[in-house]
Amino acid sequence: MNETEQEILAALLELQRAVETMRTTVPKPNLVPIFARLDRLADQLTDRSDPQLRHFLHNKSYEKARLLLEGRGPENAAGSCGKH
Repeated sequence: MNETEQEILAALLELQRAVETMRTTVPKPNLVPIFARLDRLADQLTDRSDPQLRHFLHNKSYEKARLLLEGRGPENAAGSCGKH
């Protein structure tokens, strides 16, 4: 995993933690900065980056991107596009 992918995974884990606290946290966590960071990091991926990762990030399939980066890609269910 390269540095950009590591940063994406860190941001995805931060997002997951923030979402998990939504029901019990007041005030609610601001997810906008995390989404903005993920967009910036996704823009740094090159043509040599994993096409599936680029696909997931482009389509905002953040859980699928996280599972892929964690080496748990086979756990991803097929999406409405017909791909994992």
